[in-house]
Amino acid sequence: MASSKKRGKADSQETELDAQLLAADDQPQPLPTWYKAVMFGLLIVGLLWIMVFYLAPGGQYPIPGIGGWNIIVGFGLAMVGFIMMTRWR
Repeated sequence: MASSKKRGKADSQETELDAQLLAADDQPQPLPTWYKAVMFGLLIVGLLWIMVFYLAPGGQYPIPGIGGWNIIVGFGLAMVGFIMMTRWR
């Protein structure tokens, strides 16, 4: 019976150590600063792209040759920013 107590005590110490290691590994790593800058930059550029298209007379800007596709470009930029936001911690 004495050997059981020693084994139980050793097992509990190992279990506590395992729990501490798992808790340390379970923490998400913070995102680098460049990731956040690119994410917010794409969101802002996409919004500005769409605003410029709607406010420009006749839809001449930002790219006059593609016409209504400027909206798709603006939403595409913003969508990439939103997709990046799913990894934000």
